[in-house]
Amino acid sequence: MIPNFKDHAANERTFLAWLRTAIAIVGVGLTAAKLTGTSVPLWSDLAMIGTGGVVVVLAFIRMHLLRRRIDADEELDQLSRNWPDVVLVALVISMIVLTGIFVIHVL
Repeated sequence: MIPNFKDHAANERTFLAWLRTAIAIVGVGLTAAKLTGTSVPLWSDLAMIGTGGVVVVLAFIRMHLLRRRIDADEELDQLSRNWPDVVLVALVISMIVLTGIFVIHVL
């Protein structure tokens, strides 16, 4: 049996949730822009895809940092925050804002 299996499984589920979030927001933003048939600036497409890619990379880093913390022997503080958590939340908020800009631009 894997030590701390429940914690590792929860960590991987959280990683997959970040991936789904990034894919959904990028997909909705790009689809909304393309469905209307109006010309959308290339920078906005690249910004949306780039931000989604950064979310995926940070989610991966977060998963590995938490994996090391789970396997560590010392007691962990429940209130501690990892820097990837803060950056991931900020990036998701920026992706939502960018999707809103797409929708406003398209309308």
